[in-house]
Amino acid sequence: MDLTQRMQQHFAESISAKQIAMETLSPLMSQAAEKMVQTLVTDGKLLICGNGGSAADAQHFAAEMVGRFERERPGLGAIALTTDTSAITAISNDYDYDLIFSKQVHALGRAGDLLVAISTSGNSDNVIAAIHAAHDRGMNVIALTGRDGGKIGELLAGDDVHLCVPVQRTCRVQEVHITIIHALCDAVDFMLLGGE
Repeated sequence: MDLTQRMQQHFAESISAKQIAMETLSPLMSQAAEKMVQTLVTDGKLLICGNGGSAADAQHFAAEMVGRFERERPGLGAIALTTDTSAITAISNDYDYDLIFSKQVHALGRAGDLLVAISTSGNSDNVIAAIHAAHDRGMNVIALTGRDGGKIGELLAGDDVHLCVPVQRTCRVQEVHITIIHALCDAVDFMLLGGE
């Protein structure tokens, strides 16, 4: 395989992963979007967390909500729990790194808010702790995972929504996650603003 073919293989794998996700996750994504709108129109907020690339996705998602996606609208309440370096470093230093998100959820979250938990493996201990904290606070969870959903898939219950991308490669899961995030942003705008 030459280098050009290797590049083409990335596109082919990404397309395949997105087609699988489109076929399996679209109804669940619709449920997630409805839950987000219900949260936002009742003065709730989204608390979003993840590690590494998923931390970047959390920040991207929050920015699309607070600023705008593709259409002008008032800002929507969303906080990426990955951005307060003072809180993150204090919590990890004084307590434990696994508590960096859960302590923020306990402090900032309330019933009626929504946790968006992102973990490609579904096994991130600090994201799992955040889900427990959200449940303690009476919050629902939208989880974006990959592969088989990991431990996170086993934690979700009730009105939680699990968007598990059923592919193995981390990079492919991450690519689908950003497509899911953009689709959710579009759906929120569509439900709030109407139009095609």
